[in-house]
Amino acid sequence: MRIADYKLDNPVILAPMAGITDRPFRQLCRKYGAALAVSEMLSSNPLVWSTEKSKNRMDHENETGIRSVQIAGSDPELMAAAARENVMRGAQIIDINMGCPAKKVNKKLAGSALMREPDLVKAILESVVDAVDVPVTLKIRTGWDPENRNGIEIAQLAQAAGIQSLAVHGRTRQCMYKGNAEYSTIKAIKQSVSLPVVANGDITCPRKAKEVLAYTGADAVMIGRGAQGRPWIFREIAHFLSTGEFLAPPSRDEIAENLLDHVAQLHDFYGEYTGTRIARKHVGWYLKEQPNTEDFRKNFNTLESASIQLKVLEDFFMH
Repeated sequence: MRIADYKLDNPVILAPMAGITDRPFRQLCRKYGAALAVSEMLSSNPLVWSTEKSKNRMDHENETGIRSVQIAGSDPELMAAAARENVMRGAQIIDINMGCPAKKVNKKLAGSALMREPDLVKAILESVVDAVDVPVTLKIRTGWDPENRNGIEIAQLAQAAGIQSLAVHGRTRQCMYKGNAEYSTIKAIKQSVSLPVVANGDITCPRKAKEVLAYTGADAVMIGRGAQGRPWIFREIAHFLSTGEFLAPPSRDEIAENLLDHVAQLHDFYGEYTGTRIARKHVGWYLKEQPNTEDFRKNFNTLESASIQLKVLEDFFMH
């Protein structure tokens, strides 16, 4: 798959997830084979760019791989300005968020709420594409609700505006993350446009990835929640797609090494206070499928020292 002049190593992409796909997690997923790791969304409102949260989201220092930065908002001029700012800071691809279903985002007419406003969608897409010299991509849902699946209309607007790649989550905004993703709309979208289409939603294993690609005709798959606590899923899917063979799951030692390194990276990136708190959810995801870890996870969530977090994790894997 290509996004303009960028050729991806494989058809497996890390989805942008607010509060999750920070630089440490993106780099970890890249290490495990994600061909592209899209950053968590950044508001187009310049008044918040000086906050600690926004500064972290705009930080791509020494980041390997193609740097794709997602922006969110509803004002075409502000979105264009945000695109220019992030390109100046090192973004090589700008991704536009029209898929987030969160109420606090939608009430500002951003995220998936924009799918109810095709004219505004068109204005935003054209404004951002015209503002920067790097490729612009778009992430959407299949529609606002099951009775209004207008993904094809939005996809055709995107193609006309010069969008270089389109990722589609197989749910409407009303569905949030409930029920099962549906891929029929993604298939119809792929058939209606010539730009690359990426299928997203409920892809949690190599076999499912292959089935979704075959059914939809999509050019790649995008993994979101399936990568939480399982960054090696990219390696597993890419290997299966290229060889038809399943990789052995990571050993306990490999899991331990990567979890400890990930937690240490979070401490370094955010500082001890915030880093220890963000580490809690990642540790919970890593250990979710491990037997008899409920008490350990509850205790871990009370720890506020970076060094103690690492020591407790080392002891857990040793014993």
